[in-house]
Amino acid sequence: MAAVPLGFDIDAPRWDQSTFVGRLRHFLNITDPRTVLVSERELDRARAVLLRLRACRAGLVPPGSSREQLLYAKKLYDSAFHPDSGEKMNLIGRMSFQVPGGMALTGCMLQFYRTVPAVVFWQWVNQSFNAIVNYTNRNAASPISLAQIGVAYVTATTTALATAVGLNLYTKRAPPLLARWVPFAAVAAANCVNIPMMRQQEIIHGVSVTDEDNNELGHSRRAAVKGIAQVVVSRITMAAPGMIILPIVMERLEKFPFMQRIRVLHAPLQVLLCGGFLLFMVPAACALFPQRCSLALADLEPELRDRIVAKHGDKVPYVYFNKGL
Repeated sequence: MAAVPLGFDIDAPRWDQSTFVGRLRHFLNITDPRTVLVSERELDRARAVLLRLRACRAGLVPPGSSREQLLYAKKLYDSAFHPDSGEKMNLIGRMSFQVPGGMALTGCMLQFYRTVPAVVFWQWVNQSFNAIVNYTNRNAASPISLAQIGVAYVTATTTALATAVGLNLYTKRAPPLLARWVPFAAVAAANCVNIPMMRQQEIIHGVSVTDEDNNELGHSRRAAVKGIAQVVVSRITMAAPGMIILPIVMERLEKFPFMQRIRVLHAPLQVLLCGGFLLFMVPAACALFPQRCSLALADLEPELRDRIVAKHGDKVPYVYFNKGL
């Protein structure tokens, strides 16, 4: 039986990451919420398959396997294992869990926004969830201590609560729709704090930057700031359509008599509608910027730039790093 060419690079995404469409297809694949139902045993099996492929480097489909099986193994590996460390990520922190986890939390924040205790509880739960996601999807080459995780968590939660409670009280006499948008304002404000705080080690010490061939060149704080800023924009974009458009929809729907008769179903309905938004927005927001981020040599810290130029001359116009998700 003739050997079959593998047809894809096991160490790289299947689609062109220099275009938004290519990144979108990649993230539609690896943020598929169905992968959260895959057993630990099957994930470990997928990892073992890819490790064997990397070891042999033959570029051929192994006997007894099909190309489709290998693509599925790669999908599972990319969805569940960290791109820097290769370690299995916790279930809650995976981007594939953003749809089921995010739809439940967002739906509840949008439904239970009228009283301060409800606002406090759901913002606290949401920030706890975000802290896990941000820690899981950090650049794993920059370790963070438990104390720093605690400070980041408390700071982000305090920011979210202060924003939500303050705006909740401020909008008591405002049009009802403005009060429905308070959860989004709190989420956006907290993201601006939670992500940089959870990844503060990258800002303090820099992230590892490489040349195009993945040869390490040093650590850059400016690269870290660029990557984290892009992640903040992505996360706010991820939440925006559901948390801005859905309140308008619910404000209109709740005026109909049939909706007033089924108030008990309002929360489940918002959860389901949030899931519909997130099914597209999770991969779309992740695809806004390349995960393998680049920075022009001229934009690096002067000392790092001088070292690279002294060693490589003008052969390294850009450096590359993992910005995280």
